[in-house]
Amino acid sequence: MPFAPGTSRTPSIVPSVVRSHGRGRWHVVWSLLLVIAAVGCSCLRPSATNDATQLAAWDQWKQTRLNSIAGTNGWATLVGLLWIGEGRQSLGSAPTAKLRLPTARAPLNAGDLIRSGTQVRFEAAPGVDAMLDGTAATSANLRSDANEAVPAVLQIGPLTLRILQRGERLAVRVKDPEASTRVHFRGLDYFPYASEWRISGQFEPAPPGRKLPITDVTGAIHEEACPGTIVFTVSGKPQRLDALDDDETHDLWLVFRDRTSGHSTYGGGRFLHVAKPGADRRVTIDFNFAYNPPCAFTPFATCPVPPRQNNLHVAIPAGERQYAGEHP
Repeated sequence: MPFAPGTSRTPSIVPSVVRSHGRGRWHVVWSLLLVIAAVGCSCLRPSATNDATQLAAWDQWKQTRLNSIAGTNGWATLVGLLWIGEGRQSLGSAPTAKLRLPTARAPLNAGDLIRSGTQVRFEAAPGVDAMLDGTAATSANLRSDANEAVPAVLQIGPLTLRILQRGERLAVRVKDPEASTRVHFRGLDYFPYASEWRISGQFEPAPPGRKLPITDVTGAIHEEACPGTIVFTVSGKPQRLDALDDDETHDLWLVFRDRTSGHSTYGGGRFLHVAKPGADRRVTIDFNFAYNPPCAFTPFATCPVPPRQNNLHVAIPAGERQYAGEHP
């Protein structure tokens, strides 16, 4: 069962059923979103009108959501985001290491990372046992998540390291299943499911090839495909949200803020997936499935900032609430 609002539970007993895809962007990194497509989005279609069915799908989605945060490979395991400069840089837990790993969780000198443009090579220090994608490695090129690729997984002791590319910048993302943010994870909290926040809307297609500049929290700007805008009404007031095209979950992805942001919900906004429209261009937006970005749980994620036009001037008290535990 999901954590009850306001309760805590030791995350080590949470099964880690969500594994990293590592596909170079914020929203497609986790197979959670495939489950959202299969579970959440399928119940967003107007044919699924039974409240009991909706509630059951929502409960299942919340469990998967919980695993994606508190599982052994979840967002709460992040312990570092180390930006890589050109040339050779030392990697380890020593205070003098250029790329410093958590104290007592890695060798003082784990080796070196050598960057040449967008290529990164790892060379292990003598006596260091390292694994690359499950195979022992003393020297190897590290595949990044550029161009939607699955990044190589370098394991040193309990830590796993992956190379991210954000524009022209490269970074090492470091995970530890015993991170304090996971060990002390306090659970996820939601507004009660309310059918009134399952709203019918209209999809307005954008001109072919339209791109939307999306800035992430590091300041990098990504040009994302924007197939159109969803138009709907809240309390008699028309609302608009530009949608992004999620080519992995094959649905529409919304990054938005509303009047609850920074109060009862996360200040950096929330995410939501919506099934693509049919020939009538109708869509159903179920805000009960709105959820927090990874940055609500860790300072080591590179989340998108909602574009200005997706700041709603109404409150949406539905979906995931502000996280109450340790967070940036």
